Amino acid sequence: MQLTPIEVFKSFADDTRLRIALLIASAGELCVCELTESLQASQPKISRHLSLLRSTGLLLDRRQGQWVYYRLHPELPAWVLNILQQTLAANQQWLAGDLLRLQAMECGPLNQPICN
Repeated sequence: MQLTPIEVFKSFADDTRLRIALLIASAGELCVCELTESLQASQPKISRHLSLLRSTGLLLDRRQGQWVYYRLHPELPAWVLNILQQTLAANQQWLAGDLLRLQAMECGPLNQPICN
């Protein structure tokens, strides 16, 4: 996979897109409902940002019933994964609220594999 630094940094330049990428990097895979709850944002806003991250090649999606799940693209270059891992490790406080809301969801990734 060929991603240029410009493509990656433009994708991560938006607060919502960066938070989405970091939450997915932390959880492994998340559905739209988990992201809307965690980020306290509307479904259209989250979907628009997910679409951009997917079209850039940073995320892959899969459908399971009525739910769409997103994960990091498995062929991301090591330098992109390193950026995400280091940013996640160094910014737990910045993401603390998002992570707490995600963990508190009854159908969240730590409680059930699928939102009902």
